[in-house]
Formats: sequence, structure tokens, C-alpha cells
Amino acid sequence: MAEPDFWSKPEEARRTIGALKVARAIVEGWTGLHRKLEEAQVLLEFAGEDAQMAREAEAAARALTDEVEALELKSFLSGENDHLGAVLTIHPGAGGTESQDWAEMLLRMYLRWAERRGFETKLLDLQQADEAGIKDATVEVNGPYAFGFLKAESGVHRLVRISPFDAAKRRHTSFASVFVFPEADDDIQVEINEGDLKIDTFRASGAGGQHVNKTESAVRITHMPTGIVVSSQNERSQHRNRDNAMKILRARLYAHFLEKERVKQDELESSKKDIAWGSQIRSYVFQPYTLVKDHRTGVETSGVQSVMDGDLDPFIRGFLRMKDGGARRDR
Repeated sequence: MAEPDFWSKPEEARRTIGALKVARAIVEGWTGLHRKLEEAQVLLEFAGEDAQMAREAEAAARALTDEVEALELKSFLSGENDHLGAVLTIHPGAGGTESQDWAEMLLRMYLRWAERRGFETKLLDLQQADEAGIKDATVEVNGPYAFGFLKAESGVHRLVRISPFDAAKRRHTSFASVFVFPEADDDIQVEINEGDLKIDTFRASGAGGQHVNKTESAVRITHMPTGIVVSSQNERSQHRNRDNAMKILRARLYAHFLEKERVKQDELESSKKDIAWGSQIRSYVFQPYTLVKDHRTGVETSGVQSVMDGDLDPFIRGFLRMKDGGARRDR
């Protein structure tokens, strides 16, 4: 970075800085762990003589185990955009109210996951369904490596349960899709020509109060060269909805341009299949038994409620290990 011509190739410079951030975080993490290990060893030496010291040593060992797992997870995040924030979208599949309710359950799950990690979230767009659930949701997630973690969630999610909307209490299968894009930060230049944009305003639908529904505060932006369409109607202000829509568009265009530059279908879009049977990445079974299983990695658990409360790290860890193993074999 000290070289005079370091910034002469901005794209290479940005990749270098990104790699440096990842390496520095891992080195600092291991340094901190080494210090805590030494402290735990001291506690362990005196554990046999003092019951209180033994309890402290046991607690320190558990904490170290958790930190080692967390650091291992970060060590897998060496992708070009892994350190960035994320823009996550959720769409219900065919099935009306059933799938719309499932999409809302997934939205809650990801918000709880972000809360567990101390990440900030902002609802950029939310379209409530008429009876229950949502028609569409877009969330901005900000935190270290938010995209690196959440990229594991792109794909179709399948739910099996006794429907609360079926008077006969029959078992139903519902689908919803999740797509995750890296949020383009200030170091990433995404050129957007105003002349390429078609901007429409309309009345927001669903919940939000009389002001939202009676004024044309919602904004839809079409990027005509690529055909990408984004919208936002969650804010009362048309100006704020436009800002949110532009943020979504910027992330979508960044992913699109990456795909074009690499001359292959971007990994983020490769899982975009029909939101139906046979295309799911993960199944969530509520009845007749409880099971959440990731079909890519084989990771599974019977703790459905814990997963729905945001305990997604075992699945994310399994996915990142699988991807890291494949990357090593390709080298």
C-alpha cells in the first residue's frame, strides 16, 4: 500500500485492502485467543485447590470454545465481498396465504439472527399481504462480514406444518425464496446514469396508516439497460423511499456487474430456481416431527424453535466449511 502506484489500479487495490482486512481480523483474533488461553491455563493450575477457581476455569474453557468456533467461521470469509454489509430479500412462493405467512416467519428469523450478532438492520421495503404474512421484504444488514455470513442463506426455503389457516388441520408445504446481495460500500463505485432510470410513484399498499395509503409515497425504479426493478414503500416520505430504492438498486447492480465481469452466472443468482419442489436448500419440518435440515451440507437439528429464533450459525458454518473445502480442492 505504501507503493506510489498502489492506487493506479483501483480494482486490484480494493481487492488487496479487502484481503488485508480479513487477514488482520484473523490475526488479531488469534492473538486475543492466545492471551485468554494463557489466562485459562493459570486458572486451571489452581483449580484443584479451590472450588471457585475450578468453576471459573470451566467457564473460561467454555468461552474459549465458543470464541474458537466464531474465529474459525471468520477464517472462511475470504471472499472479495465477504466483509461487506448485505441486502437480503424474501419472496413467498406459490400458495397464497400459506407462503406469505412463511415469508414473514423467515423475515423474523433473520432479524433475530442479526440481533443475536449485534448487527444493525433496516427495513428498506415491506409489502404486507392482505390476510396474513408478507408479499415481499428487503432488509439491509450492517455488521462485520454480514454478507459473508448471509450468503449461505440464498435459495429456496421449504416449510412443512399443520396449517393454522386450514380448518381441517391438514399438513401443508410452503416455499419462500431468499436472495442476498453485497451492499456496495463507499469504496465501490457503481455508476448509475439518471437517464437510464424510470421512476414511478404509487400509493403504498397494506399496513402503514392513512397517510401512507392516501399519498403516492411509494417508489419503483426500473434500470432500463439491465431490466432490474426495485421498489420501496415502507417509509411515509417519498424522498426516503427513493433513497431506499436507490440503495437496493446499487447493491443489485453491483452484483450484476460482478457477474458480467466474471463472464459467468454469479454465485448469488445460481440458486435462483422455481420456488417449488426439488429446488429447496433447506427444509423446516414442524409436524409430524421437528427437523430443520440443510440439503447442501446435511447439517440438521430437531430444535426448530431455536432456529426460528435466529440460531442459524450451525447451518452457516456447515455451508462455509463446504465452500472452503471445495475452494481448497480447486487450488
